[in-house]
Amino acid sequence: MKYYVIAGEASGDLHASNLIKGLIRHDRQADVRGWGGDLMRDAGCAIVRHYKETAVMGFLTVLKNLGKIRRNIAACHADILAWRPDVVILVDYGGFNLRLAALLQGSGIKIFYYISPKIWAWNTGRVRKIKRLVDRMYVIFPFEVDFYAKYGYGAKYAGNPLVDAIEERERKDETFAEFVAANGLSGKPIVALLAGSRAQELKHVLPKMLKMVGRFPDYEFVIAGAPSMTEADYAPYLRGLDVRVLYGQTYRLVRQARAALVTSGTATLETALLRTPQVVCYSGEGGVVSYCLFKVFVKVRFISLVNLVAGREVVKELLMQRLNERNLFRELSAILPDGTVRSRMLQGYDEVIHKMGCAGASDRFASMMISDLLL
Repeated sequence: MKYYVIAGEASGDLHASNLIKGLIRHDRQADVRGWGGDLMRDAGCAIVRHYKETAVMGFLTVLKNLGKIRRNIAACHADILAWRPDVVILVDYGGFNLRLAALLQGSGIKIFYYISPKIWAWNTGRVRKIKRLVDRMYVIFPFEVDFYAKYGYGAKYAGNPLVDAIEERERKDETFAEFVAANGLSGKPIVALLAGSRAQELKHVLPKMLKMVGRFPDYEFVIAGAPSMTEADYAPYLRGLDVRVLYGQTYRLVRQARAALVTSGTATLETALLRTPQVVCYSGEGGVVSYCLFKVFVKVRFISLVNLVAGREVVKELLMQRLNERNLFRELSAILPDGTVRSRMLQGYDEVIHKMGCAGASDRFASMMISDLLL
C-alpha cells in the first residue's frame, strides 16, 4: 500500500520514522512518501519537503507567517492528490495537519492521525473537527483515550513510542568517562541544555538558560544541538561563553548529565525516561500579550508531559514570566546535589516510567493501522 506521512518537527520526525519502519516490516509492498526529516528519510520515506523549511512556532509568529503556511498546505495537498496514497498519516503538528485534512475531505483518501495534537491542553473545540475529518485517531497517552471518549470518539492506544526510542538508543551502556572522552569534554559534571528545535525557541529560551553558566562554574554546560539547527544558529548566543554544542547525541548527553534545563515539549518526557532531573522552561514572544493569550488558551494544570502523565507535579515548570534568572538558579541549585528534592523527582520518574508501559509501541501502531486499512 501507499502511505503519505506528514511530520512537522524533530519529535514528529523521530516517531514517524519508527512507525515507518513498522509499516515496511508488516507490509512488504509499502511505498512511503511525505513531509518530514532525516530520520524519516533514513527509515525509507521519500521526503518531499523537510520540516526545517516549514516549522513555525508561537502565537505571533504564526500570525506573521500565515501566507507561508497557506502556501505550504496547498503544496502538500497538491502532492497528495497527484500521488494518490491509500492513506495519509498525520503526525501531531495540529495547526498544519488539521487544515490539510479539511482540504482532503471528499478526496476518497483515508486520513489517520498518529500522536494527537494537544487539544486537551489548548483547544478542546478541535475535537469536533477531528471527528469530522479523521478516520482513525491513534494516541500515545492513556488519558487521551478517556479525553476523546468524553466526546464520543474512539481513539486507539498501543503504548508510547518514546519508550521504543529510549530503549533502542545507541550506546545505552556508555559510561560518563567514555562520553566525556569521546567528545573532548572537561570531565566536570554536565548540565544539558535542551533549548528546542525552532529558531523562536532559541531566541526566547536559550539566553535565559545560558545565564546559569556563570552561576555554576563547577559544571560544564552542553547544548543538545537540534537536527534543524547549525553552529551558525547557536553562535550569536554563545559569544564569550565556553559552551559546547553536540549534535546527534541528545539521548547520550541527557543520560550522562547531572541535570537538564529543558524546553517544554516531548523532550521533558524523554529526559524523565532517561532519569535525569530537570527544570522545564517555556517562554513566548510578545511579553504581556503572549502571557495573556497563554493564560486564556491553556486548559490544563501542567504543561510538561512528565507532570501530565504523573497527574501531579514531579518537575518544576518555569513558564513565561516565571522563567527568569532567579528562579532558574533556585530550581537548578535544588536538583544538582543529592538530597530530598532530587530523590523525590527520581521517584516521580519511576511512576511515569511505569505508566508509559513496555517497548514495541511503534510496531504495534503500524500493525494496527494496516489492519484498519484492510477493513
